[in-house]
Amino acid sequence: MIIKTLVMLSFYILPIVLVTTGVANQTWQLFLCYVASGLGMAGIGMGIMHDAIHGTYSKNPKINKLLGYTLNFVGANATVWKVQHNVLHHSYTNIPEGDDDINAPFFLRFSPHAKKNGLHAYQHWYSWIFYGLSTLSWVTSKDFIRFNRYYNMGMFKGKHVYRNTLIKIIGWKLVYYAFILGLPILFSPFGIGEIILAFLALHFVTGLSISLVFQTAHIMPEVAFPQANEFGVVEGERMLHQLATTSNYSEKNHFFSWLIGGLNYQVEHHLFPDICHVHYRKIAPIVKATAAEFNIPYYSKKTFFDALKAHAKMLHQLGTMENQPLPA
Repeated sequence: MIIKTLVMLSFYILPIVLVTTGVANQTWQLFLCYVASGLGMAGIGMGIMHDAIHGTYSKNPKINKLLGYTLNFVGANATVWKVQHNVLHHSYTNIPEGDDDINAPFFLRFSPHAKKNGLHAYQHWYSWIFYGLSTLSWVTSKDFIRFNRYYNMGMFKGKHVYRNTLIKIIGWKLVYYAFILGLPILFSPFGIGEIILAFLALHFVTGLSISLVFQTAHIMPEVAFPQANEFGVVEGERMLHQLATTSNYSEKNHFFSWLIGGLNYQVEHHLFPDICHVHYRKIAPIVKATAAEFNIPYYSKKTFFDALKAHAKMLHQLGTMENQPLPA
């Protein structure tokens, strides 16, 4: 984990330093540096902050809190993400209105229970573009929208908490923009337009990378999309729910697994979110054997490419299947 942390932070920081100091002084070098930084940003999101905010990077809570701030350093917000991911996504996986990962804007449909419109028939063609724009939304508006909604849901208590958290969100975003845009604009030999274009390229790479890794774990043809009952209660056993709504992929590719923070073992992560991802590879055969013993679903694709094909198929199915409305 320490080696991975140093590698991913270096991949994110050093390219921007090269641009800012003028070492990278040609346009192709500018874009190469920003794309490399985008890959580092994705690596931080998948391999450092994810474990840290789950409290599994270290046994020391202070280290987890410190490394959780790496998410703030790449433009998002750890406080908001902890509610969105740890609380809502892990508690209500694939449940409409509960899981924010499937609460998509009107032009995307990630659940058979979501309202369908004419655009959805083409989402298996255009979704990839919006995946590439996802982190750009994250570092601009999404944190503010979600924080306000979570406050109204009662996830944050008191006006002073609201005010202080909002100030921190704004402050961290200013730090991010100062590093990723401000310093290069002030000190590099490149014009503002070139740097902004490189910045957009960075986010497209980051957004596409992160979205493909996460979407291929839950928006798949085999998995279930349960519903809460008419009282808003999720029925059933937690571990069975996670097995039914989650899929692994590319379990044999250890280097790929290292790069994406073990998120190809999403089944194990959802069953045991309090265990560091470096252990998932050893846990997976036990989970798979136990699932087979009790005739419980255990979904997995052989390769990442297989998972991508299945995800594209699911996007097409969701775009054409009729609504399965929520209970009244």
